This record gives sequence, structure tokens and C-alpha cells, in this order.
Amino acid sequence: MLKTCNWQKLTRRSVFATLLLFAATKCIFAQDNYEIQVYGSETVAPKTTMVELHSNFTVNGSKPMPGSRYTADGTYPTNHAEHETVEITQGLTSWSEVGFYIFTSARSGQGIQWVGDHIRPRVRVPDSWHWPVGVSLSMELGYARPRFAGDTWTWEIRPIVDKQIGRWYFAVNPALERSFHGPSVSQGVAFSPNVKVSYDFTRVITGGLEYYAAYGRLGEFYDFHDQQQQFFPTIDLNVSPNWEINFGVGVGPTASTDHLIVKAIVGRRFDWSGHHEPGSSANTQ
Repeated sequence: MLKTCNWQKLTRRSVFATLLLFAATKCIFAQDNYEIQVYGSETVAPKTTMVELHSNFTVNGSKPMPGSRYTADGTYPTNHAEHETVEITQGLTSWSEVGFYIFTSARSGQGIQWVGDHIRPRVRVPDSWHWPVGVSLSMELGYARPRFAGDTWTWEIRPIVDKQIGRWYFAVNPALERSFHGPSVSQGVAFSPNVKVSYDFTRVITGGLEYYAAYGRLGEFYDFHDQQQQFFPTIDLNVSPNWEINFGVGVGPTASTDHLIVKAIVGRRFDWSGHHEPGSSANTQ
């Protein structure tokens, strides 16, 4: 009994120390329109791999400058661009995981191009703590080619809080972002909140609304005209604990936002242990 208690205390201290370490870092990276997703607090179970394909088509986005292939900031336009992102997440323990992203873009006249890569470790509060809400924290570090993102090296800290109440589900990701190389370096830490509210209409069909924003520098937000804001009515299909399926159509009401995007997420969970880890989620976001 003493050994069990000591191990539980050690585990709790390890999780808490990791959370503090991540929270003390003041940097992060925006999802943009490559990986459009509000995260839930659950992590992938140990000895389990989650493979996801994020497919996002920008129906009405940024346009090139007259007589140029690029927009005003020197990047490729997003209008009619197809962004395909492969996300591979490996569960480490019952309260931690690490994810890896491969970003690509395809557009008429450009072909399929590699955009960049990110790595994302994440930890969560274990179920044994019996918190009233789910809480986790992810840190995402990565590189993007200059023609696709003005800020090439970026870092993101994403707190995640969620709660299931009956058929209702609520998730909030008050993310912070910082650039290490590019025009946004001097802006310091920026605030980019994401929110999801959904309702289980049946055991299979869940309808919801997702909100994504980039307000600008902490303490000195952009004017509404320059902020990025998107609203995505979505549908989640709960066909199997091993599958994640999400569809949505996003509308951007501000001038700095891509005005219409269609997104889809298809994910498959592979359990290498032969059984599901107790306390792990079968519907990781």
C-alpha cells in the first residue's frame, strides 16, 4: 500500500511539473488553415497510435497581387488551395502523448508542395485526480517554408479545458503564439482562442459549432478589421471508437480571414497492446 501511494504521488508530481514547465513557456504557433481543430483534453492511450488526415479546401481566400504570384506579404495565396496535413500521434503514458505533423499544399499551377513540419508533446490531468473538467496542455514547435508562412519558426502553448454534460460537449483552447523568425517576432505573444460547442443528436451524429480566432498581441489586440475569426458549423460521426470523422464549413467575417473553407478530418486509431488502456478516451480530438 505504501509503495502504491508513493508511486501515485510521484506520478502526480511529474504531471504537475510538466504542466508548469509548459505553462512557463511564452510561445506558440497558429493552426491557420492547415489543421483546423479544437482539441479535447484526452490524450491517446499508451501503445496506441492515432493517424489523422486533415483536408482543407479554401473556396474563397487570399488573392495574389496584380501581376504577381504572391500576396502582399510575399506568400502564396490561399484562394482555391487544397491543404492536406498528416498528423501522427503516439500515446506515451496514460497522461501524455506526442504528435507530429506533415503539412502540404496543392494549388493550380503549383502542384503538391511540402509546407513544413511540427512536433507537439501534450500532457493532461489524470482521471485519478477526479477534476470536474478535463484539462490538458500542448506545446507545438515547428517550421514552415517562407512562401507559405511569413513566420517560419513558431511555438504554441495551448491550454485545453473541456466538459461533457449529458449530450452537450464544451471545449475551450485559449492558445498563445509566438514567432521566432519572421515579421511577427516583434509582436511578442499573441492570443488565438478556439472554442467548440456540440450536441449528440444520436449515438452516431453530433452537430456543433467551432470558433477560431487570432486577436493579435496580448494587451494590444488588433482592430476587428485586422483580426482573424472563423465560424465552422460541424458534424462529427461516431461510427466506431477507432475512428474520428469530422466535417465542417467555415465562414470568415473579417477582412483578414479566409472567407470560406471546407474542412474534413478522418482519423484511425491503432491499438498495439491488444486492449484499451483504462481511463483513456476512445474519441480523442
